[in-house]
Amino acid sequence: MLQEVKVVAYEGGSLRLLPGGGNGHEAVLALPLSRMLVQMARVPAGEEAVAVTAPILQAANPFPDEQLTVGCETVRESEEGSVVIAAALPEGAADDIGEALDAAKLNVTRVDILELGQLRSSWNAICGAGEEPKRRVVVVSAVDGNAIIVLDGDQPAAVRAASPGSDLRREVMQTLLEAEGFDGAKPLAEIVVLEPERAEAVQEEAGEAGGDGFAALSAFAPVRRVSVGGDSALVGVAERSLEPQSLNVLPASWAEVLSETRFKAKMVKWLAVAVGIWALAIGVLFGVPAVYGVMTDSQKTETKRHHARFTEVKKMVDKVNLVRKYSDHDHSALELMKAVSDRLPEGVTLSDWDYRRDKGISLKGDAASTSDVYDLKDVMEKMAFGEEEDAERVFGAIKLDPVGSPKGGRVRFSMYLEFPEEGWQQ
Repeated sequence: MLQEVKVVAYEGGSLRLLPGGGNGHEAVLALPLSRMLVQMARVPAGEEAVAVTAPILQAANPFPDEQLTVGCETVRESEEGSVVIAAALPEGAADDIGEALDAAKLNVTRVDILELGQLRSSWNAICGAGEEPKRRVVVVSAVDGNAIIVLDGDQPAAVRAASPGSDLRREVMQTLLEAEGFDGAKPLAEIVVLEPERAEAVQEEAGEAGGDGFAALSAFAPVRRVSVGGDSALVGVAERSLEPQSLNVLPASWAEVLSETRFKAKMVKWLAVAVGIWALAIGVLFGVPAVYGVMTDSQKTETKRHHARFTEVKKMVDKVNLVRKYSDHDHSALELMKAVSDRLPEGVTLSDWDYRRDKGISLKGDAASTSDVYDLKDVMEKMAFGEEEDAERVFGAIKLDPVGSPKGGRVRFSMYLEFPEEGWQQ
């Protein structure tokens, strides 16, 4: 997640990018404490931190006509209220920063204090785990001067920026006085100097300006120097940017530019999608009929080819069926005549036989009684090819004309035996 955060610092009049950050044109901007208006404040319970601190920072603004955008970060909370660090970036003093960002084509999403990022990265080196709370001064050496932070345990009590060439001992003294006014008088345990590995020239300059440099601070308390990595401050800012409650002093006009830029990017994206859909619709409108025509012609050609093959196969099937039909002796007139004659009930005599292939057989005859005629009908309905129960029936339907009146002791009948409409299964 941290690798997705793009962080850029503005130091010494130029931008410095955190290696391995995210892609894109949006970044978190880290500025030195010297470019900010910063104030520690106590906010009573139930009141808004911005409402309490904004008038204080506005009074210190070198551009009175400019309305500041104040950001606050809570460092401690209690029943009485909270302790916050409030900061603002005067836009009138940030023209060079805006020009550098425009040249780099970067849009700022958050603005944080570079020294707070250094404090975050170096916290384990500053405070020992499990130690008793004590007051110490942390001096962060940077290109644009020194930042002085007074810590009471893990809570900042005063924050001050010392410009390059200023008397560091005097700046530390004034910062300690601010801390006493804010959090009371306490013994000073030590002074921790965070010296970036790339800041040797800055350290020498500070030493010349202050006589014996950082060593002169030993008059207040023991001095402990800690060497920190060149990008550790940016890493700390990247970690802080993942926390919603961390300080953000993005000016209102910069936020408007960011919103407009994001809107334009979304509009371009959706326009590209709309153009793509329009192009697809045009392609479908003109392409589908052409493709359909080609497919239709191909289908017609294929249909003609299949029809020719189908005709050949059908002719062959008709020939095979014809041969099979005339070679089928089981269904011949003689075989059926024998089968019917073998099943005639006693007392039934046939006088007329008319066989029509694929249609049926017409029978005429006389019987001793009407019941013999109906027995003949029942036998013909049950007549099948084979002895099995599911054997194929020979006749599909039996039609019996009304039986005539007895003459000479016998009744005459006329019966039509129809073959199945589907024909016999072969």
